[in-house]
Amino acid sequence: MEKSQKVLQETKQLKDKVDGWKSLKSKWEDTLVLIELANEEEDASMLPDVEEAVTSIKETTEKMTLETLLSGPYDKSDAILDFHAGAGGTEAQDWCEMLIRMYQMWGQKNGYSVSVLDMLPGDDAGVKSATIQISGLNAYGYLKSEKGIHRLVRISPFDSSGRRHTSFASLSVMPDLDDTIEVDIRPEDLKVDTYRSSGAGGQHINKTDSAVRITHIPTGMVASCQTQRSQHQNREYAMRMLKAKLVELAEQQQKEKISDIQGVQKEIAWGSQIRSYVFQPYTMVKDHRTGYEVGNIGAVMDGDLNGFINAYLKASSLGTLKQ
Repeated sequence: MEKSQKVLQETKQLKDKVDGWKSLKSKWEDTLVLIELANEEEDASMLPDVEEAVTSIKETTEKMTLETLLSGPYDKSDAILDFHAGAGGTEAQDWCEMLIRMYQMWGQKNGYSVSVLDMLPGDDAGVKSATIQISGLNAYGYLKSEKGIHRLVRISPFDSSGRRHTSFASLSVMPDLDDTIEVDIRPEDLKVDTYRSSGAGGQHINKTDSAVRITHIPTGMVASCQTQRSQHQNREYAMRMLKAKLVELAEQQQKEKISDIQGVQKEIAWGSQIRSYVFQPYTMVKDHRTGYEVGNIGAVMDGDLNGFINAYLKASSLGTLKQ
């Protein structure tokens, strides 16, 4: 039954690709007919309809072209996003919460389902760390470009003197691996802790030690989940996250040593950011790897990230990404 479900899912994905291409071809042919008709009748009133159709074709072509760049082994998978506030206390924790909201809104706007797997609130405001899952076709393929350090520059609402502050938060992105991906994890290499869930969740979540934290002793990798109804479900989700982290680490080891990777991951600070979000003294969001930038920071914080994602995928395919 499980194998048949996987085959049916793959079949549907292939069918959707073919149907999408047929729909685009049909729209292109209809637009050509509309243009020829407008020319023959010299009817300028048809121009707005032609322009609208051409714009729609361009946007659809762009989207389908980008999808062809998602050729990685896990690009079709759901994505697990792991957030951590950098040094700076309340200011950094507030920035971490802003980032979480930004990706939640991106997921909702692009037709993905979003769920919170783990959340550690800040001491006074914001979030110290969190894990969310964004589910849907190609979620990981698009969001893998977002991994790295995100830098915020603004007038701090927590500073009574109204000074400008710079804050950092890190984001890790991993594919949610299905059961067909084999990862060798020995039971004796795992340390499993249970604890009482934090934050809102009703009487059940506050009265039972249902939250689960799993540590992979050889690598020090940690995965935790506290949002499911039972300890068994939380353990299952935590294991899936741990498996994804170990697969990601194994892939990185082909290019770098573990010590180098861990060093980069720990440095949530100046000089290592992939993107800057500037609220003061001007408004701008700039990706330092591609050079892509926009001035409408409000739209970006409301989840308008496709321009950055598309620029990354194009630059990555052309080998023009800046380190």
